[in-house]
Amino acid sequence: MSDEPLVLGIETSCDETGIGLVRGHTLIADALASSVDEHARFGGVVPEVASRAHLDAMIPTIQRAIATAGITLNDVDAIAVTAGPGLAGALLVGVAAAKALALSLGKPIYGVNHLAAHVAVDQLQHGPLPEPTMALLVSGGHSSLLLVPDVTGDVRPLGATIDDAAGEAFDKVARVLGLPFPGGPHIDRVAKDGQIVIEFPRGLTTQRDMVEHRFDFSFSGLKTAVARWVEAREAAGEPVPVADVAASFQEAVTDVLVRKAILACKENGVDTLVIGGGVAANSRLRSMAESRCEAVGIAVRVPRPGLCTDNGAMVAALGAEMVARGRAPGQLDFPADSSMPITTVSA
Repeated sequence: MSDEPLVLGIETSCDETGIGLVRGHTLIADALASSVDEHARFGGVVPEVASRAHLDAMIPTIQRAIATAGITLNDVDAIAVTAGPGLAGALLVGVAAAKALALSLGKPIYGVNHLAAHVAVDQLQHGPLPEPTMALLVSGGHSSLLLVPDVTGDVRPLGATIDDAAGEAFDKVARVLGLPFPGGPHIDRVAKDGQIVIEFPRGLTTQRDMVEHRFDFSFSGLKTAVARWVEAREAAGEPVPVADVAASFQEAVTDVLVRKAILACKENGVDTLVIGGGVAANSRLRSMAESRCEAVGIAVRVPRPGLCTDNGAMVAALGAEMVARGRAPGQLDFPADSSMPITTVSA
């Protein structure tokens, strides 16, 4: 067996209770419990529901992960947990569980940044990250461009969403089209049967925007444009071509994401782009990024879909990298920080 430390990761920033076990860059076990079905009837994540679901799922999910790995908790060398950003109550459940484990087992603990973990998880599939790497993180809560010289301690924000994140826009447009929550997978599925025939707006891409918000994103106007287009069709008594609307909306989102990511790579002299977060599972985003980046000599790394969405493996991956680089563990009094900035990689 490898002599690299075995790290247990706990993720509870939103509606997924994730427990991962990582040794070096090798994923040993990844157990997940999702409360998404409990939120579906509300059309979005309800923080109190998520927190209670984490409480119920924590111990069974830990037990499942260690059973899969064929180990005991005493075999774990360090604990890593998402300390932020995320839903305050949900984060508290994970942080409290991690502290209890660290204290009872006498193991070091690392409170890590959720966004940095989304970057680090790529190492479990594609090996060590080139330094620097450009990261495009797209999810229900975040749309960010990050320059990453060192995922354990030097992550620099270049741009972020100024209103709706990409995943949030997918959810809202799905609701307009009568598709289930969460919207991303359903829009991706329906769009495969549609054609890109509607020219929806590309937010923050005008000449003026590219001066003031060069690497920022905005999807609120796009979401509103889709809703008005659908409303106009319905008011005229005409059928709504759901597949075409989905395909055209998806194209507008992915076009802006990929265009700005490539520009950020070029202007910062970076030739590797990592795409992470739940929206990274979108098939059109993956194919567009691969084709456009190949044309300009940029390597694209996208983890498999199960590693893109929130999971414990990503937290364990960042924790394992911190241990490998000799980063100091945290103290037991570190807080859960719902608004932790990306420049703070560990608590």
